[in-house]
Parts: sequence; C-alpha cells; structure tokens
Amino acid sequence: MGNRTSVKSKQFITGADTDAISAAGTALTLVLLNSGPWINAQTVTLTSTADNSGITFAVVGKDADGAAQTVAAFTGPDTTTDSVTGTWSEITSITASGAIGTDISAGITGGASTGTIFAGRTRIRGMHGVAGAGPGHVFFKNSSATTGANKLTLDVDNGESIDPYIPDNGVLFSEGAYFAYDGTAVVGLSVQYDG
Repeated sequence: MGNRTSVKSKQFITGADTDAISAAGTALTLVLLNSGPWINAQTVTLTSTADNSGITFAVVGKDADGAAQTVAAFTGPDTTTDSVTGTWSEITSITASGAIGTDISAGITGGASTGTIFAGRTRIRGMHGVAGAGPGHVFFKNSSATTGANKLTLDVDNGESIDPYIPDNGVLFSEGAYFAYDGTAVVGLSVQYDG
C-alpha cells in the first residue's frame, strides 16, 4: 500500500504589513488575501485613512492555540492603525456592521519568533520560503519551540531561498513539530506537514 497522508500547509510570517490580510476596500465583508493558518500567532490590525470609528467589525478566526476566537464589536479605526484584541493563528472573516465610507485594510504587526506547526505526531514533508537580510538559523523542534530537541536545523542568509530537500517520508516529529529561528533568518516560510 502506498504512503497515505493528509498534507497541510502553514505559513510563518514576520514584519508589520497593514494590508497583509486584506487590501484596502469598502466591502462589508473584507476580501481575505492571506488569512492563515500561521505558525506564529499574529497581532491583527485594521487601518483607515479616514474616520471609521462609528463602525464596528466582527473578527472571526482562531487564537494562538487553534481554538475558535471572535471579537464581536471591534471599533473601526479613525485615521489610524488599530490592533484587534488577542493573537490570531487564522482569520476566517472580518465583517463591518455598516457601510464603510473610506477604505479599510487588514494587516499584521508581526508575529512571534516561535510557533506550533502541529501539536501531535507529524512529519514535515517540505517547505519553501525566503531568508532575511542577515545570517541566522531556522530550527524545527520536537515537543516544544523553546526546550524541544532540534530535529532539523537550516543555516540561512541574505535573502536566499529556503527550499531544502526532504526525503520522501519526511522528518518525523513524534511529539509535535515546533518552529523557532534566530538572527534575521526568515522573511516568510510555508511549511508542509501531515495534519
């Protein structure tokens, strides 16, 4: 019998970006461009160049642990970028309570430097991303992002592609796969794993 798997993908992203989740628009439900799932929990923002403080937004998604999370009545920004309560690993929808007069965009302020790829037994099957401007290391750990044993370590530098060869059966993480990095190792990374 062939190797059967249910491969999923998560992203690791860093850096502030006011339209990383949704480009500026006036639709009642924002069009999501990059809504996760993210390996590292993100602080989600709403940005407006005019006063949208009379409108509330329902933000629906998942928290840092992957549990359902909703902020039902977040007050819209008034010519600012405002952070939505909580940290998020995924956004399902962002819906306004009424007509939006001036474009609203949804973004991130930058996530944590560690995160959970999958909390149970899994295999990392592949990845693709871009290194930061300086040297660093990318760590894939078993059982914990902070104290777990390194199962896979990559040296990366200067904007190079992160696209290592991983054997057909992947790398086994018997107690969950976790992510960490040092230096300026990562700009963005997509990791494929059994889920």
